[in-house]
Amino acid sequence: MTSKRQGSGFSLLEILLVAAILSYSLSVILTTFITSVGLDEASRNLTTATSHAQYVMESVKNTAFANIATSITSGTWNWITATVTSNGLAALNSESIATTYSGTNPLTVTVTVSWNDTHARSRTKVLQTLMSG
Repeated sequence: MTSKRQGSGFSLLEILLVAAILSYSLSVILTTFITSVGLDEASRNLTTATSHAQYVMESVKNTAFANIATSITSGTWNWITATVTSNGLAALNSESIATTYSGTNPLTVTVTVSWNDTHARSRTKVLQTLMSG
């Protein structure tokens, strides 16, 4: 007489299979989380750079048209990290702002914000507008 054992547990193969599926699922979730954190930082930096470029554009806009070209040529809106901070803005990593113009009337004013993102990757944001007087 042989008695069959009642199935009251899992075999080693079943446990290993569940462990493999669980570890794969956790690695996918962790990878997605890490990628999301990096994208969040990049998005935050881009938003900040856009805000800084708009701040400079507003400053240019509030300058008399006859003085805009002279002020740009003299470097009034060419800022480095310390200048960004002194204007009450939170500077990005190695941030610099360069302002250029072309033309006479209308002036094409270009504001370029450069900074280093995660892993020291260089990023830029450019805003351009026409101004006439």
